[in-house]
Amino acid sequence: MNWITTLFLIALFSSLIIEVWLNIKHQRHIGKHRIKVPEEFSEVVTLDAHQKAADYSRTKLQLGRLGLFYDTAIILFMTLGGGFQDIYTLWLNSGLEPIWRDVLFLMSTLWVLSLLHLPFSIISTFKIEAEFGFNKTTPAKFISDLIKQWALMVALGVPLIWVVLSIMNNYIDQVWWLYTWVFWMGFQFLLMWAYPKWIAPIFNKFSPLEDEEMNQRITQLLERTGFESNGIFVMDGSSRSGHGNAYFTGMGKNKRIVFFDTLLEKLSPEEVEAVLAHELGHFKHGHIRQRLIESSIMTLAGLALLGWLIQLPEFYTGLGMISETPAAALLLFMTAVPALFFFMGPLSALKSRKHEFEADAFAAQHVGAEHLISALLKMYRDNASTLTPDPSYSAYHDSHPPAKIRIDHLKTLLKTPDLSLGEHK
Repeated sequence: MNWITTLFLIALFSSLIIEVWLNIKHQRHIGKHRIKVPEEFSEVVTLDAHQKAADYSRTKLQLGRLGLFYDTAIILFMTLGGGFQDIYTLWLNSGLEPIWRDVLFLMSTLWVLSLLHLPFSIISTFKIEAEFGFNKTTPAKFISDLIKQWALMVALGVPLIWVVLSIMNNYIDQVWWLYTWVFWMGFQFLLMWAYPKWIAPIFNKFSPLEDEEMNQRITQLLERTGFESNGIFVMDGSSRSGHGNAYFTGMGKNKRIVFFDTLLEKLSPEEVEAVLAHELGHFKHGHIRQRLIESSIMTLAGLALLGWLIQLPEFYTGLGMISETPAAALLLFMTAVPALFFFMGPLSALKSRKHEFEADAFAAQHVGAEHLISALLKMYRDNASTLTPDPSYSAYHDSHPPAKIRIDHLKTLLKTPDLSLGEHK
């Protein structure tokens, strides 16, 4: 056992211990506050709805806790247990050219990993989501989606991996990681541009928003905020789930605004406008751009780190691989090395919560805090989101502020006329 193995095991089990402790703590905290609706939510959320949210959250936490142990066992089996090496050995005897052998090794390994996690997806969809009235997916649609995901993985993954491995093989003694980063970023931007029009419709139907009043409100909001889009669409989210949401996607002139049909059914026009204003707030504050820049920097740093690790024999042997190839290094880096950086999750969540407060303030300024408050209360209720999260768990995991803190922040904006305009500017 070399220093890579030691570091990997310390990080993996430290992460597991912290995650299990937070999971149990969160579950107990929710259970403790299950008997009474927090006073600030009592006018909108009934006791039955509050208890449903508590039970829903606790059930998901139980499955998540089991998943933590399962994921740890899988990664240990595949690395130190020799699972990755066994799969690679099978491809060594295939007689294929090295580049195609390595491409198929990576693709098949990723497919095996997706299969191993499939039972949890099935339990989540057809047991937990169904038990609490959210699942609308049929077994046939679930299988169809799975096949589409695998087909998309092949269509995008094979050429992507082929190019990356070609760069690594041809420039292994140079700054291959820099060339790979340039290609990867170009691929990412292309994917962002293509996703709304070419990829998302593979899984869902998108129809132009037909509600005239809603269209007018949204058009006026876009004009006030200086946002341009390539259309306002309604997604058939109800075909798979009872949860509701809204988002904008794409880049450049290919940006789209998308509402789940389930959201439009439950919120008033003013509330829908407030939800969209919040999403536009992320754009106007540059949050999307910041995340892209940070992601690109982290990707570059990660590839540079891999450029160093790939030269160390102990990197392969320490993580259960005998074959010292670029494909093996890439797989180990994608699956094992992230365990070393588990501590970065809470830092990312902290920044994300700050962005949510800024987006809320933007929505309050352009639509009115009272409309966003009422929209959030309904979404917490209808999506069965817990109103009483454990503070430690929330600080470690949640990308959005807890319900009470977020609503209290919006109420302070109500007291500031310049930040909460009951009427449009």
